[in-house]
Amino acid sequence: MKELKNMYVEPTEKTPLIDLNFMSGELILSGKSIPINAPRIFEPVLEWVYEYIKNPRQTTNLRLNLEYFNTASSIWLAKIVKALSGIKNTECVLILHIYFPIEDFDDIDDIKDDLSPVIDVISSSTVSVGLKIYGTDDSGKVLKESMIFI
Repeated sequence: MKELKNMYVEPTEKTPLIDLNFMSGELILSGKSIPINAPRIFEPVLEWVYEYIKNPRQTTNLRLNLEYFNTASSIWLAKIVKALSGIKNTECVLILHIYFPIEDFDDIDDIKDDLSPVIDVISSSTVSVGLKIYGTDDSGKVLKESMIFI
């Protein structure tokens, strides 16, 4: 098995910050994700995730702090979440951290609608999954949070 290295990609106007840390189990995507060529951005991330799940940390934190993402990005995000939910070690835990603008946070029906694709993907997971949602202000500061176990 090849040695897995951390992956770090600086954000641009149209692509997110990507910070995947094998040693800590912290996987972060933040910013905007409206790339012209989504596979060019996300295929390396998905390949990294496939290697990571062969020897995951006890706790994996996937932090999706995307202020905006297009449909192409959402398809790749679903693939990434699906791959992570396939971690075979039943002693491991996957925690999804999802950030919303605070004004959306109080409308639970909208949040359920927004999260339904994610919940559908992880419904057949082989690992224990927790979902933590955050309400943030315009500067990204967390004002409210809630934990959901799936």
